[in-house]
Amino acid sequence: MPRVDRRFALPLLLAVLALVLGWGLSVGLSGYFVYLGMSAVVACVAILGLGVVTGSAGMISLCQLTFGAVGAWVVSALNLVDAPGGFLVWLLLGGLAAGVVGLVVGLPALRLRGVNLAVVTLGLAAAADVTLVQIQFPGATEGVAVQRPGPFTSDRGYFLLCVIVLVLCCLAVHLLHRSRWGSAWKSVAFSERATAAAGASVRTSKLTAFAVSAALGGISGGLVTGQVGLAFPASFTTIQSLALYVLAVMSGAHLIDMAVFGAVLWVAVPELLKRWGVPQDWGFVVFGLFGVQALASGTNLGLLLRRRTGNGIAPVATEVPPAPEPVPIGGPVLTVRGLSVHFGHVTALSDVDLDLPEHGVLGVIGPNGAGKSTLIDVLSGFLPRAEGSVALDGRSLAGLSPTRRARLGLRRTFQQDRVPPGLTVAAYVRFVARRRLRGEEIAEALAFFGCPPADTPLARVDVGARRLVEVVGHLLARPRVLLLDEPAAGLPHEEHLAFGRRLRQVPARFGVSVLLVEHDLDLVRAVCDTITVLDFGRVLASGPQAQVLADPAVLKAYMGETELA
Repeated sequence: MPRVDRRFALPLLLAVLALVLGWGLSVGLSGYFVYLGMSAVVACVAILGLGVVTGSAGMISLCQLTFGAVGAWVVSALNLVDAPGGFLVWLLLGGLAAGVVGLVVGLPALRLRGVNLAVVTLGLAAAADVTLVQIQFPGATEGVAVQRPGPFTSDRGYFLLCVIVLVLCCLAVHLLHRSRWGSAWKSVAFSERATAAAGASVRTSKLTAFAVSAALGGISGGLVTGQVGLAFPASFTTIQSLALYVLAVMSGAHLIDMAVFGAVLWVAVPELLKRWGVPQDWGFVVFGLFGVQALASGTNLGLLLRRRTGNGIAPVATEVPPAPEPVPIGGPVLTVRGLSVHFGHVTALSDVDLDLPEHGVLGVIGPNGAGKSTLIDVLSGFLPRAEGSVALDGRSLAGLSPTRRARLGLRRTFQQDRVPPGLTVAAYVRFVARRRLRGEEIAEALAFFGCPPADTPLARVDVGARRLVEVVGHLLARPRVLLLDEPAAGLPHEEHLAFGRRLRQVPARFGVSVLLVEHDLDLVRAVCDTITVLDFGRVLASGPQAQVLADPAVLKAYMGETELA
């Protein structure tokens, strides 16, 4: 079976089994449990949407049922005027309308996060709740019930239709998770800076997450109108949106099977309380307690069920491949002139000049506080308010965002771990590379740096190996310049040196010029053609490696005579 078929065979098989199970339940359950089943399916569609915006993209949205109200409003209004297309077309239009509202609601997420974003979305839910009570849904006062599609007019038939819609939504979410959008959601949740450094738009990633989540919420709201016949504000209250969010967090709804489990809980807990003679509103208390536990512990049911034992996978110890024929050093590809950065009265960089030659490896060293990280932040666009000029291939980068600089061919890595654990090695590499890659190309690059296999989940890879995977992803983007900020941090000393021997081959193998910030002088000596030494934000020395490392000023300010010896 071809590789592309194998990738989709299991989801399609599960979809078929779900449809068969849905048909069996529609035939075998009593009328009351069929109605409960409809409620569970409708809730599952809404929870799937929360799994996208909250679980995958890492943003707080407390107004999911407000999006459901938008979908219900559209379906009710189209039903009232007997618009062409019928229920299924109205349902789709309701989802699209909710998606547009989600884009608008997502705009504050571009600047707000955490509690502030929660307050905005909660305020929207509360305002929509009050408004709906005042104006009601179209057709509600007239008693015009929403017409179900012809083959699905009975409760059993409509339950099967809801299952079909849920299966289609699950397949769509699965495909989105495997796409660049899905990788961007996971990346932006883990690190917005790393997302921008990979050339992906943080703005687009957040807005698409909100739009997809809202569209699913709108579809769930449209399904509610077909279930009950008339839409009422009581189905879309603020407290229900809060409970749904808590349930999504607790279950780990970014995983499709856990979203289904969360929907079962949504129906089962109130039903059990009712059978035990406890008021059903206590179900919100139960969900709240579960949510507090999930938020306090940082775990959810999905993580607990998938947790693996054992240590993370470390870099694979392999022999360094023979070096290819060296390429000639060219003219400057990255030019920096008069770069200065001030934080109040503190000068982080002062009149820094440097040239990175094409196919060269330039090392930047210096003691802590010398300005090395500030230099990389300025070059990559994360500190735009700097004096001086930065040019890539003669083109000024002034005013360009980190995303734009990355797309022009200036990439960077980070000192901290910014590789999202929710992806596989291959999915992350493809996302960072931003171009079509053959499986063999990925496998060859991973093997060259001693990284784990492509299908390994990054959650199982230790920090040192993830740093190497980060380097591979950026190299496969084929940038003009790669800025490496202590890329071997977390590796044992032997792996440090092996990484250096591999890094020395990067210009010839990948055609990339490298600027390396590093503390390990053994690695610097093994890799760098030229070295620039920073001290208190100023260039202390710059030039060929041997000349710089023998400079008395460098010995005194940075290494000391004992280190040199």
